[in-house]
Amino acid sequence: TGDPLVQRLLKGLRAGHRASLAESITLVETSHPKKKLQARQLLTEVLQDAKYTYYLYGTKSLSLRLGLSGPPGAGKSTFIERLGKFYTAKGHKVAVLAVDPSSATTGGSLLGDKTRMPELSRDMNAYIRPSPSRGHLGGVTRSTNEAIVLCEAAGFDIIIVETIGVGQSEFSVVDMVDLFALIIPPGGGDELQGLKRGIMEMSDLIVVNKSDGDLIPAARRMQYEYISALKYIRSKSKHWSIPVKRISSLTGEGIDELWDLMQKYRKIMEDCGKFVSCRRSQRRAWLWTHLKDSLVSTFINSSGLKEKIDQIEQEVMDGVLSPGDAADILLQEHIDVLKQKDRKI
Repeated sequence: TGDPLVQRLLKGLRAGHRASLAESITLVETSHPKKKLQARQLLTEVLQDAKYTYYLYGTKSLSLRLGLSGPPGAGKSTFIERLGKFYTAKGHKVAVLAVDPSSATTGGSLLGDKTRMPELSRDMNAYIRPSPSRGHLGGVTRSTNEAIVLCEAAGFDIIIVETIGVGQSEFSVVDMVDLFALIIPPGGGDELQGLKRGIMEMSDLIVVNKSDGDLIPAARRMQYEYISALKYIRSKSKHWSIPVKRISSLTGEGIDELWDLMQKYRKIMEDCGKFVSCRRSQRRAWLWTHLKDSLVSTFINSSGLKEKIDQIEQEVMDGVLSPGDAADILLQEHIDVLKQKDRKI
């Protein structure tokens, strides 16, 4: 019983078919009402499967969700390719997802573009998915949350979530991963000043990339600068101090030690119960992202508000109204519209 499309996709996911995974992710990104219903049915089934597997095997059944961020020029693409190939060589299945809120304004995402990771994109144990071109960060993060769950259903046990590194995108990614790593290039102190303190505070691991050839002294200097800076920053967990690791994506040096660090982090978090409690918090954050997304969508698409929204937006842009007052006016208008509908019923 059930929707034929949902059953077909579910069967494909359970069998680990990449085509079914790609189709499932496209389905959860849709804004079409009927397809949204199918996407929800699919996710419900997938989450029930995951719950049952966890009941049988405990934390061993859980993937490692790894968030990566860093400034332009940090060499994230080469790093992901090198790390991904390292994982697949060890028998893991790796999925790479991109969160790029700017893709909505640029008309498409460069992140996740397979040309950036040619070797990994040809690897049968890897799957690379570009960022969805949705209208805002809430939409992007919601569909990324759902893509993570679908990748896990298709048997991928390491999920890499990459963010372009602009403003709120890192903060939203932290809410959906188990380990958040900041990738930085070797360079002067300017880069250190440029990186927000908040991003360092929410990192679990800092990786100085491009530590090869003539850049080794600069990478070493950068490593020491970060170690010093971290003395004044409180770690997210009392069980873990943020390490600063130097690696080369070009030669692969330091990648195996980085893997050991990640494994160590996971074990410590599992032992203190933080790994599972973090997953519970991720689901709560996912709920609120959904709720905000749905409320904004309902609000914008309200037939009785369209003209008023245009008028209020214009007044805010002209400096006649403050954004706070404008929001209050629109909210009250929306409540009045709902009350009128209730009276008609």
